[in-house]
Amino acid sequence: MKINYLSVFIIVFFLAGCGAQPTVRTTERTQSTTSDTDEDARGRARIHTDLAVSYLEIRNLAVALEEAGIAQRSDPSYGPAYNIAGLIYIELKDDRAAEESFRQALRINARDSDANNNYGTFLCQRKREAEGIRFFLLAISDPLYQYPDRSYVNAGVCARRRGDLADAENYFRSALTTQPNQIQALYQLADLAYARKGYAEARTLLTRLLPVSTGSPEILWLMLRTERSLGDGNSVDSLSHQLRTLFPDSKEAAALAAGRFE
Repeated sequence: MKINYLSVFIIVFFLAGCGAQPTVRTTERTQSTTSDTDEDARGRARIHTDLAVSYLEIRNLAVALEEAGIAQRSDPSYGPAYNIAGLIYIELKDDRAAEESFRQALRINARDSDANNNYGTFLCQRKREAEGIRFFLLAISDPLYQYPDRSYVNAGVCARRRGDLADAENYFRSALTTQPNQIQALYQLADLAYARKGYAEARTLLTRLLPVSTGSPEILWLMLRTERSLGDGNSVDSLSHQLRTLFPDSKEAAALAAGRFE
């Protein structure tokens, strides 16, 4: 299945900080009466934006940026071309150009949920959390947005980063109302429960997570520490074996070997 790079640039907080898992969507919902020439220009812009996405996915950033530029020149009013350019500039570590690209996408269409979500993530990752949350909520406010759960998770991560734990929990729970098996939301809520010593609640949430997660050292480590806190030695032994076997080079496996559980 092809990953959709433009629409969901998601913060992966539980993977040791803030990473990004963007996806791309270049479909449009706006309709207007246009000439054949306009339609041709829009078609070229769409094709080159799709090519930019493909090259970004394989990390050929120079060609990806070139394709995004062709898309913008073909039709300067095609917002997704600027949205993908923003993601490319992030990878190139050009924050100024990335921010301007997202802003241009939103000047073209202020209700573009994809651009709002991506710009919100950009801001949150640069410690501009209050601004970032505002753009996540703008993305969520679009009733046609396909991924509100992920923007809720991003808002929760942003709120948690600045210490607003109550707001963070509310955002994560909102994510679960739109997608009951949202992996990030379940993990985040379990991690928050563990932090406040709500070990039974953490176990319940992690049990919900197991059937929908492919597994990660972070999840195994939280499960192991939760079971240790609950006094289930058999589960601790089993989870320790899994962590050492499946993720021997992880920092979690190193912490386990050193007996550092907190």
